[in-house]
Amino acid sequence: MTNELWHTLTSEAVLGSLGVTSSGLGSAEADRRIRKYGPNILQSKKGVSPWRLLLDQFKNVLILTLLLATVLSAFLGHGLEAVAITVIVLFAVLLGFIQEFRAEKAIDALRSMAAPQARVIRDGREQLVPASEVVPGDMVMLAAGDRIPADARLVVSVNLQVEEASLTGESLPSGKDAGALSPGNAGIGDRGNMVFAGTAVSYGRGSAVVVATGMQTEFGRIAALLQRVETEKTPLQKNLDKVGAALARAALVIVLVIVALGLFRGQSFIDMLIFGIALAVAVVPEALPAVVTISLALGVQRMVKRNALMRRLPVVETLGSTTVICSDKTGTLTRDEMTVRALYTSGLMVEVGGSGYIPQGGFTVAGDGPLPDSLFRFLTAGVLCSDARLLKNEEGEWDIKGDPTEGALLVAAVKAGLDIAELQARFPRLDEQPFSSETKRMITLHDEGGAPNAFIKGAPEVILQDSATVMMPEGLTPLDTAMKERLLAEAEAMGRKALRVLALAENSVSSIGMASVGMTFLGFAGMIDPPRPEAAEAVQRCIEAGIRPVMITGDHPVTAEAIARELGILRDGRVVEGTALQEMSDEELRRSVDGISVFARVAPEHKLRIVDALQKNGEIVAMTGDGVNDAPALKKADIGISMGITGTDVSKEASAMMLTDDNFASIVAAVEEGRGIYDNIRKYLIYLLSSNIGELGLMAGASLFGMPLPLTAVQILYVNLATDGLPALALAVDPPEKDIMKRRPNDPRQGIFTRPVLALMLAGGIWSTLVNLSLFNWALHSGRPVREAMTMTFVSLVLIQFFKAYNFRSETRPLYSRPFANRWLNLAILWELILLVLIIAVPFLRIPFSTFCLTAEDWLIVLLSSLTVVPVIELVKLMIRKGVIQKDK
Repeated sequence: MTNELWHTLTSEAVLGSLGVTSSGLGSAEADRRIRKYGPNILQSKKGVSPWRLLLDQFKNVLILTLLLATVLSAFLGHGLEAVAITVIVLFAVLLGFIQEFRAEKAIDALRSMAAPQARVIRDGREQLVPASEVVPGDMVMLAAGDRIPADARLVVSVNLQVEEASLTGESLPSGKDAGALSPGNAGIGDRGNMVFAGTAVSYGRGSAVVVATGMQTEFGRIAALLQRVETEKTPLQKNLDKVGAALARAALVIVLVIVALGLFRGQSFIDMLIFGIALAVAVVPEALPAVVTISLALGVQRMVKRNALMRRLPVVETLGSTTVICSDKTGTLTRDEMTVRALYTSGLMVEVGGSGYIPQGGFTVAGDGPLPDSLFRFLTAGVLCSDARLLKNEEGEWDIKGDPTEGALLVAAVKAGLDIAELQARFPRLDEQPFSSETKRMITLHDEGGAPNAFIKGAPEVILQDSATVMMPEGLTPLDTAMKERLLAEAEAMGRKALRVLALAENSVSSIGMASVGMTFLGFAGMIDPPRPEAAEAVQRCIEAGIRPVMITGDHPVTAEAIARELGILRDGRVVEGTALQEMSDEELRRSVDGISVFARVAPEHKLRIVDALQKNGEIVAMTGDGVNDAPALKKADIGISMGITGTDVSKEASAMMLTDDNFASIVAAVEEGRGIYDNIRKYLIYLLSSNIGELGLMAGASLFGMPLPLTAVQILYVNLATDGLPALALAVDPPEKDIMKRRPNDPRQGIFTRPVLALMLAGGIWSTLVNLSLFNWALHSGRPVREAMTMTFVSLVLIQFFKAYNFRSETRPLYSRPFANRWLNLAILWELILLVLIIAVPFLRIPFSTFCLTAEDWLIVLLSSLTVVPVIELVKLMIRKGVIQKDK
């Protein structure tokens, strides 16, 4: 029998199928079954050893190339540079190792949620046994506070409620009924006669026969899904792998070509080998891991201030490419605080302002009419017929202890100016009858001025059926059949607005047993877990940024649809239930997923399928979640986002990012930071590679035209250090552009090197080559010594790259728009200019750098020559803005 079918059978049939009775198993039979089914624990596949994880970090072309650069730098006598590169490499390797090692902990966190012990009936008596020894057929006893050890079919239930949020995502406890039957396609949240491993009993008691243990439970299925899901590399990691491989090949070719040309021209092999190695080292971007790591680390610090904590550093930039955010409803888009939105009493609908547990908000009647007198009697009934408490916590925030719906009624009463403590003192409770799934009502009996009076709260149809009169403006009115139908229609209308409707009544009786007959109906309360005030704005920002928000929830479709419409998520899309999703093939889901905005009543495997379908359509998916059921999808998504407040350890371990305030708006803030980080890494790459093209073009051009080499090996390494160093790092902290959340997401399929990026990079590199070759050739033919011509070319090359650093702060925005907004770049350029002047002006520094003291005329010529790169790059930017140069289709 599969897990999906036990809920379709009666408890007697289940007991028969398992070969047991309500008296439980004998010890011998339990031993036999544990040998057959195995222990009730979650199993994991053999993990990768830490040493293997560490060694795997070196399977990266860029890392290996940087290690080679370290050896070459040390060979050339540049010990400081060699040490710096080594530190960078080790930092990158250790960071990757720590991330992957922590990712292996998700299954351990899932296993820790299992119950340590269970109360079962063995040998005809109740016993406490380790949960790992529970077997199919065991009769488990359940009471409030118990963690359920295995999946089980209820045999007895008395007012039983189970907290299943970790599995289903529903914010309220699920009522359970041993006598209920569910259809075969019912989702986990709709299997009212089943209880599941890892969930907890919040109210009532019962007994259940175990039908699945270990990996056969719903928890086990999630563990298996987690083990099958592989973590993908981020778009940037893939792009940088390609860049690293290309630069490594380029470095090898450069060494061979330069050495060959030098030997052909009769230069010594050793001199040309050292020169070729120096140029190869210059091509390899030693600072690339540092720039990427610093960009990500600084972005992470900014994200913490915006309530987003990154658990895997490289995933930060994935946020910049996010095209779909799949968000849970409860607590992320909504407050996870039930709120009374509407009250119906005395024939009037009263709207209630405010949101959440903060007792602030007004009451309004349509047409601005006066509030009915019965409103305060209604709210008094809500306060007295309740076991909840409204409190302020240590942080000064309002909170509810007890049932959220009862708490919502307390908050509404305080909004109306009622004093809860005063009412409870004035109407002391004499007796009570708790809510049960059979009666669907709660009754409390109170002393009202010396006479007993009962207040009743429950389902609308139940309360109306047993009511004889109704409170109206003209006084008590008999409640006939026609009136009851009209009132039920009002309740149904409130329900269609996704409000959870409760009815309240009272009855002047001497004993609680008489309260259910001849009640006076007071009215309805319609409540909902309201959207966060900032969520609608965040959704709108998503849409403007080209990101599609999708709601995935275990909640009821009507509730999900109402919240989605209110937030603006449900516009052109549609709502699909988990049962309909179950009937779709993977291909059908892939074809239709782009048109679905809300998924309701979903199971864990549904979430995983949704993420997979979106990814197959080329989407970059961010997925939020807080429950165990979310963990596989969190791990599968391009960026999994867990909840810091309500999230389980399992969801946190499986995620790449954690929200410290569980707020959807914080995701949007993190996306903004991610886009800024991605932009800055791209700026650095454009700047770096454009500079390298200029250096390589200059050296290759001089060799091809038979000119002397325009730079020495030391000068090449200095240019590389000056441009790859502080100015490049300063670009990593460039302030984000104002329109960053008005653009479409970065397309990872295009990679970093789009047509605009290539145009800017090539324009800067080629123009630098032409200017410096021309300057060098002119200086040689103007009668200047070779050393002076080389120095002019060296200074021009450095200055051109400094000008490009300012030009490349934006791919589209002109240079005159906020040119000095990056103060770190200003300081970096100033520092490098001081060093450059010292290298030229200080005699003892001229010897190692082979420089010449330039005249004022030389400086002016060099400055004007290097300045010509600015209008060239600005012309390319103008062509990008005008659409002449467009991104790849």
